[in-house]
Amino acid sequence: MTREPAQTTEWSSQSPPFSRICLPINRCNLPAAVLASLTFQRHPVPLELDGIQPHYQDLFEQLSALTDSRRRCQHFADYMAVHFRLPGHPLEPWPEAEPIPRPQANYRRLLLGWLFDSDSDAGAAWRLWVESRFGLCTRYHKEPILDQEAGPYYRFMQACVRATYNTNDLAGQFDLLYSFCQFELRHRYPDTLHLELFRGGDEWPAPGPEGEPVVLYNNLSSFTREVDEAYRFGPRVHAVQVPLSKIICFESLLPGALDGENEFMVLGGYYRVTRVR
Repeated sequence: MTREPAQTTEWSSQSPPFSRICLPINRCNLPAAVLASLTFQRHPVPLELDGIQPHYQDLFEQLSALTDSRRRCQHFADYMAVHFRLPGHPLEPWPEAEPIPRPQANYRRLLLGWLFDSDSDAGAAWRLWVESRFGLCTRYHKEPILDQEAGPYYRFMQACVRATYNTNDLAGQFDLLYSFCQFELRHRYPDTLHLELFRGGDEWPAPGPEGEPVVLYNNLSSFTREVDEAYRFGPRVHAVQVPLSKIICFESLLPGALDGENEFMVLGGYYRVTRVR
């Protein structure tokens, strides 16, 4: 797992710099400027992607009937394999189904790609999906991306094209994975709004509107639940109260996907942080 640098930005209480990190539209129930704000970190609410509930109500009714998380995980994997015609799965297709296509990537393979290197082509595909669904701009991928009209963003888009070529509705797969992640988090952490996660690096926080330490994280970043693991990626480790609704995937959601580093994939924006030790 790699750790791209976080970014510190001078804060202005009159004009928070959301225009540089947020797109004007997205595909969820809150605008990007709200998702990226310190207010959302402190007072989070559930996030819903457009079209998930009306189109996949049957899936979540079936999951709700299962009381064991392992059975829910297996049911979700089976549903994804059938619905998106994914190769390499033992389920037999229904007789009327078209032949299974030959996509070179799917949600599980790109999860592994993120785990090994978040600056890989797989990481670019994840960050592009975050842009399209949540409206949070990619600020770093192998290099700083300051705007969408320069070379770094073009190179980022080239990586996205390489990662998403010959796939079967990869964005739709990510949509369902996020929705399943939120379903599982609500079951595993009832009546909980935040998880304390850790991230290592060498950046210094900037003072926030009330003088508190604030870090601007990339639109999608990796965190861990283990302090010692976070120290592998930098001498300064910050503890962050991460809203459950900003967690895209976590280490035990799909066994074998993000194992080994207690990793959490977290939506970016501004966060109040606390220095560890």
